Amino acid sequence: MELNSAVKILLVDDSEDNLMSMEVVLEKAGYTFYKATSGKEALKILLKEDDFTLILLDVKMPIMDGYETAELIYQRDKLKHVPIIFITGKDYEDAAIFRGYQTGAVDYIRKPFNPDVLRSKVAVFAELYKKNLQLQRQEEELRIINDDLVRLNQDLENRVKERTNALEKLNDELKRLNILKDKSISVISHDLRNPLSAMLTASAKLNENPEELSDRQVKQLSGIIHRTSHRILNQLNEIVEWAKEQNEKNSFNPQKIHLAKGIEESLELLKVNAVQKNIRLENKTPRGLYVNADNLMLRSIVQNLVTNAIKFTPSGGYVMVHAEAKAGTVDICIQDTGIGMSPEMQQALFTRGSLTISGTNNEVGSGLGLMLVRDFVAQHGGTISVESTQGVGTKFIFSMPHNN
Repeated sequence: MELNSAVKILLVDDSEDNLMSMEVVLEKAGYTFYKATSGKEALKILLKEDDFTLILLDVKMPIMDGYETAELIYQRDKLKHVPIIFITGKDYEDAAIFRGYQTGAVDYIRKPFNPDVLRSKVAVFAELYKKNLQLQRQEEELRIINDDLVRLNQDLENRVKERTNALEKLNDELKRLNILKDKSISVISHDLRNPLSAMLTASAKLNENPEELSDRQVKQLSGIIHRTSHRILNQLNEIVEWAKEQNEKNSFNPQKIHLAKGIEESLELLKVNAVQKNIRLENKTPRGLYVNADNLMLRSIVQNLVTNAIKFTPSGGYVMVHAEAKAGTVDICIQDTGIGMSPEMQQALFTRGSLTISGTNNEVGSGLGLMLVRDFVAQHGGTISVESTQGVGTKFIFSMPHNN
């Protein structure tokens, strides 16, 4: 019955009795009726209501007959889809029927009408209307479902995107922490290994045959151990603080550094190693140069390169550090008279894990320290290069920002 009540029928006849008769015949179906006694009244109703299922229109009416009314009705686009059944008495000849169809009528019912015929014909159009209405409702439901699915899919996409972004950020952070860990381990390993070796060598000599050592030699060796251990402790504390700052700020701390003094401090822990190999270690850096650099990173760069130079330089050779100001930068050179490198080895220097070389006393270099050097130099916006000739020596040249 709900759909039947949605069926709206406009009854148009100049006779109130005819209107009542049609309504009585059709009322049991539960339709909704609108009634007009003239074409003009029918048009007024259609100006306010345009969603009619069917119009039952009397042909013979005064002033404006059914044909004229139908023509005016169908001039409105919103009403062109509403079917019209003409109700006629005498004008049932072919010409009249043809005119009715020309105006848009879909059928004729002759007066006096048969109630069963009227009910069946109206029922056909009512059923078509209800089917169409159901179809529209289903299409609307499908549209709503589709819109919901689109929103749900968009929501899922957004959630996946958010999760993906979160995972990417977490992965980036893990990568950063892993790089920081590698850098911290490398700094500690390369910056402290050689001083520790020097201290161990001094302590071994002091421990082997102490009775054969003079008081002067004992004092000299114990002094080396004492000074080196304090320097190692200070440097280790600096490295720990640096790693902590790196983790918290993810940045480095550039400052104005007196280059000659900074390099001298970097070389201090390596002098014992150079003396033990009978290698001359010289700092030829001009006194008036200043750079803008992270102090610990600069020291780590210099110590890594000088350590390698000592390692691969035969006894009696030298390792020299000097520098030259350029436009906006300072080029710092670590030069040695070591065993040198082949062109292939030079190309592989700054590739992680690709370099394994033997020194003058079977020392082995893995290239990890040079990877750290490259990263630290790049973090300052500088560059690093190498010049080397086998049997002659090697130069490492890296740049730092100049600070006047």
